[in-house]
Amino acid sequence: MDGPINGGMLYHEVQESKLCAVHCVNTVLQGPFFSEFDFAALASDLDRTERQMMIQSSGDFARFGGAADESHNVSMGGDFSIQVLQKALEVWDLQVIPYDCPVAEPAQISPELENAFICHLQDHWFCIRKVNGEWYNFDSLYAAPEHLSKFYLSAYVASLKSFGWSIFLVRGTFPKDCPISSADAPNGFGQWLSPEDAQRIAKACNPAISVPRPGNSANINTNYQLFEEDDRSLTDIENEDLNAAIAESLLYSLPTGVETAVSLGQTDESSWHPAPPTQTEISSTPSSSETGTAQEDQKEK
Repeated sequence: MDGPINGGMLYHEVQESKLCAVHCVNTVLQGPFFSEFDFAALASDLDRTERQMMIQSSGDFARFGGAADESHNVSMGGDFSIQVLQKALEVWDLQVIPYDCPVAEPAQISPELENAFICHLQDHWFCIRKVNGEWYNFDSLYAAPEHLSKFYLSAYVASLKSFGWSIFLVRGTFPKDCPISSADAPNGFGQWLSPEDAQRIAKACNPAISVPRPGNSANINTNYQLFEEDDRSLTDIENEDLNAAIAESLLYSLPTGVETAVSLGQTDESSWHPAPPTQTEISSTPSSSETGTAQEDQKEK
């Protein structure tokens, strides 16, 4: 029987600038395999190929309003297209499959049988990955990967879809071990955590991230970082950054129609993204299989 990948450790990257696409792919692969420069090169190759195809098919690329230096695969802010993520994963013979296509139907019924999902909304990417038989949310907006039970996974994916997230399956033979340590990684964003350490950090930090509710201004939150670039300890983060994040989350729970502008001054990312629902959010909603007592409790709430 094969042993655990990466010695049982979890690889996680915390948000840096607008590099969530890089973080997403690296956590799918469970190692610091790609840097932002690798992604920029992939985007450039794709742009070159696309321009060449348009020139060959039309004979006049300028007629389509396509300047020679215009990119459709990376924005000025650094956000990458799904094609770039696909190209990166193809290097490892991994397939990216839209969740809604016919070949993905088994995943819609039994998502726990898959190995990885890529989630996207506006310009934010993150992955949900099964590591050593356990599911984790590797969102780079989180300080640590958040464990997901198999039962919760199905509800979580369905909830993401209902909030408008695009979801992709990743299939193929995943790397078993990463030959690159975090210290030697080209990007320097990653950290290796034991499941116990990840649980401890997630418990302390992840609940501060606001969750979307239909018709509530909490649908949008800033992409703040819980870990600063300096060498402050986790205690400092809990006492300062976490408190600020909690305060922001409370502000975003104001009723619909009340617009609030909040700036933490702790993030390199200027744009705002809708946050995916958390385990607590979905767990608070009774399912059709719950008893009448549970439904009555929900009414009282």
